[in-house]
Amino acid sequence: MKIKKEYIILAAIILISALYLYFHEDQRTLYQLPELPEVSAKDISKIEIEKADGKIILKKKDDAWYIVPQEYRADPDRIKGINSTLEKVILTAMVSEAKNYKRYDLSPDKRIRVRAWTGDTLGREFDIGKAVPSSRHTFVRLTGDDRIYHARDDFRNKFNRTAGEFRDKTVLTFDTTAIQEISLTRDQQVLVFKRTQVSLEKDAAGDKDQTPLKAKMIWQSQDGRKGDEARLNRLLSTLSNLSCDSYIDSRQKKDFTSPTFSINLKGDRVYSLMIFSKIEEADDNYPAVSSENEYPFLLPQWKAKDVMPATEELFLKTDKS
Repeated sequence: MKIKKEYIILAAIILISALYLYFHEDQRTLYQLPELPEVSAKDISKIEIEKADGKIILKKKDDAWYIVPQEYRADPDRIKGINSTLEKVILTAMVSEAKNYKRYDLSPDKRIRVRAWTGDTLGREFDIGKAVPSSRHTFVRLTGDDRIYHARDDFRNKFNRTAGEFRDKTVLTFDTTAIQEISLTRDQQVLVFKRTQVSLEKDAAGDKDQTPLKAKMIWQSQDGRKGDEARLNRLLSTLSNLSCDSYIDSRQKKDFTSPTFSINLKGDRVYSLMIFSKIEEADDNYPAVSSENEYPFLLPQWKAKDVMPATEELFLKTDKS
């Protein structure tokens, strides 16, 4: 009898538990998450990022992205990152209906409002709040919907940038293998290195009259001294994808004259970089201009010194005199 009574109690507990789970089922099964329209990253043509301190507008033109209305080139990697996020916005749970937006950084002073178009069609419009502390999610609110959701991944920082941070900082780029001449000018002293083909000794094996001379390309100065191949090639590599710290929007290229250092690189065409004295002696960067960018910019001190080598560093030690 006692055992029968225990079975009855156990069955009752199971029934009560089942009823509790049924009526207190996880919220995500008691509502239907909104279905967002499909958006392809490659079709996005315009993005607006609005914060309390202003709005940034990015537009695609001829497969490149620009910050408008200034028409500054935008950083392609940053654009790729936000477009990938916009394509894959996935809501995973409804978090709150209480409209307590401040708690989630979705109040007007904290939220980031994002709109994205494909052509003339508005494909995305939502507010970004803070990241979810316990997981890789972000709090979001859809326009026209008072509820707060979890969206997959932590992506607030991709959008939480200034216009300057979205700007493309690349100021010089070229194919290093195409460069045949390097001309450096410092204090009115010019040093020129050219890729020169030189002959090596004949192969000891075989008929000396029939064995052709071996040859290779080296860097050689105008007075015939050999350049340090590793150092010169490293210099070219640095210059071939040179980026600046920031731009000098208050001045134009023509405002900068008499560089302290300049370098010209001849290949299929001429590429040039000019570096000027610091604006203030205590500054941590140098003003500079490039043939591949229409705006003056600032190079960090360490980078400027890296592309302004001392003359003696560019020669092979055995060739110094």
